[in-house]
Amino acid sequence: MLKTMRQNMKSLKIILWFIVAAFIVSIFVIWGGSGQLGEGKGSTSIASIGRHKIPTEDFQNGLRNRVESLKKDMNDIDRSTIEQLNLPQQVLEQIIEQRLLADAARSLGIRASKAEVRDRIVSLPGLQRDGKFIGYDEYKKVLDYNRISLSEFETSIRQEIVLTKTVAALTGGVVVTPEEVWNAYRLSKDSAKIEYLALETATITLDAEPSEAEVRAHFDAHKDAYHLTERREGGYVYLKNDDLKAEVELSEAEVSKYYQDNKAQFETPEQVKVSRIYIPLAGKDKGLAAAEAKSVRDKLRAGEGFADLAKRFSKDAKASAGGDWGLYDWRTLDAKELETVNKLDLDETSEPVELTDAFVILKVTQKDAPATTTLEAAKPRIQSLLKNQKAAALAGQRLANLEKAARKAKSLEAAAKAANLKVQSTGLLKSGESLGDVDPSGVISAALFGIKDKEMTAPLSTYGGVALAELRKVEAPRAATFEEVRAQVASDLADVRKKDKALAKIKEIRAKLNDKNWEDVAAANKVEIKTVTEHKKEQYLGIIGESADVDKAAFSLPLNEISQPIEFKTGYAVMRVLARTEAAREEFEKTKGTEIASLLEQKKNKFLQAYLTKLRTEKDVRIQYETFLKASQDILVRYEKNTSGS
Repeated sequence: MLKTMRQNMKSLKIILWFIVAAFIVSIFVIWGGSGQLGEGKGSTSIASIGRHKIPTEDFQNGLRNRVESLKKDMNDIDRSTIEQLNLPQQVLEQIIEQRLLADAARSLGIRASKAEVRDRIVSLPGLQRDGKFIGYDEYKKVLDYNRISLSEFETSIRQEIVLTKTVAALTGGVVVTPEEVWNAYRLSKDSAKIEYLALETATITLDAEPSEAEVRAHFDAHKDAYHLTERREGGYVYLKNDDLKAEVELSEAEVSKYYQDNKAQFETPEQVKVSRIYIPLAGKDKGLAAAEAKSVRDKLRAGEGFADLAKRFSKDAKASAGGDWGLYDWRTLDAKELETVNKLDLDETSEPVELTDAFVILKVTQKDAPATTTLEAAKPRIQSLLKNQKAAALAGQRLANLEKAARKAKSLEAAAKAANLKVQSTGLLKSGESLGDVDPSGVISAALFGIKDKEMTAPLSTYGGVALAELRKVEAPRAATFEEVRAQVASDLADVRKKDKALAKIKEIRAKLNDKNWEDVAAANKVEIKTVTEHKKEQYLGIIGESADVDKAAFSLPLNEISQPIEFKTGYAVMRVLARTEAAREEFEKTKGTEIASLLEQKKNKFLQAYLTKLRTEKDVRIQYETFLKASQDILVRYEKNTSGS
């Protein structure tokens, strides 16, 4: 599931970001209070676009909303999952992109009228019943249930309309040619059934490691390939949050105040899950449909499973899922159905309910009453969170004091010694390179690349603490000496020899292959046969990856002819084509309109991303990485799995 979600998030279109399902679940403040982009209102900024600031609060609200919306699909979402999905970075990037587009909208004079906002709202699929708008009262109830204020929702709709119109204006000149459409269609339809054997160099062993003289000779012959990028070295003082927790004092009043101020964090709304069997009239006699519904109800009484019967008899979009309408989707059903659900107890099934166009049978499969975690039960979690916050604040304050003392003494070393703190060396680092457990995200090294020699950074929040660093040495990019890269050269030479040996081995294997002995030859040489039923051009292929040579062979080799060895990044392969399917012009003509629309959308998205990348440079987008990391931690700490108070 996690892998699927990551892939889905990577493919989100900019204009689809604003609405998920039928409701706005992540609302960002795109326009500032007075129509100026990102007025900070006195808060810290996490990024800037030229002279305009993006308040840290906007990012944190966006990240919090995004995580809470995902909890509807992933009830056990925790910090680890959030980090694996890369949500903090995604949210910040999307805020920046939205603001860049909002800035473009103002430049173009694009606005949304009240009529456009109204028309958009009444047409939202999630606000429809029987093909009509559900009405203002029901609309307000839907927003209340999703904890979205009316003004926030309508502001977000207005912004969505403006940004959609802006995207349309920017991409209006993008076109596709007939040849492009045909080639794209062929790319999606042409396929080949292929079989291949791949030999990776990692499986090859050398009789002996390269000698020192051989390694030196390889370096001399390939000197241009070995360079060192700019590296910087700093001295730093680091205070670990966990080490300061013992000094943190936490009163019962503080725990109680946090609980009262953040009551929503400890509340779980009523959770009701509903399944439905939908038997439409669809031209049938009403009596016949009623009899069918009664027959299904009798089968349920006899003990047949609801899900199995839904798959057999139900005719709505949820039938294939056993009629499961989940925890939320069922709330968009007909008012009569909602009334019926509200009367059912857990695991209770309704009698057939007559609607204008169908009969339905409803069942409540989950019913959890609203619950609030008590202060006593929440206390360990709150204590852990507050201790983390206080320890980080204490570390930050101490290093802020150290920074003042160091600037006054013009020496970090002297100020640290007076404060009984130790200055450590980072060693030479590339920009963004991690510093072990102290700074796995590379905040310190990135900060060193933003200051001049002998200058100091501000206190930097890392994953587990706070650091203060001073730039001590800058090493410009240069050619590497043999001694500096000897280990890399030895590894490269070994890889070259392994690849040569792999090539000789795959040639030997190929010479033994014929139409019928692939399995025997593969087993004798301890390689695996891989079969791909529908290989398409530019498709990722197992350990081989994307390969133009594989694509060329797949669509040019005579059937069953064995290819010459094909080189890929980590080895060699031989393959044969068992069958091939090619796009037909007649079929293409039937779907030409859809193909044009699909390719046009792809080109527009590529253009838009290129445009935004260019805007980032022109508008001088800058991210305050230390602020970003600290702001992320403040949110992520709330989703720690370990909620002990230690």
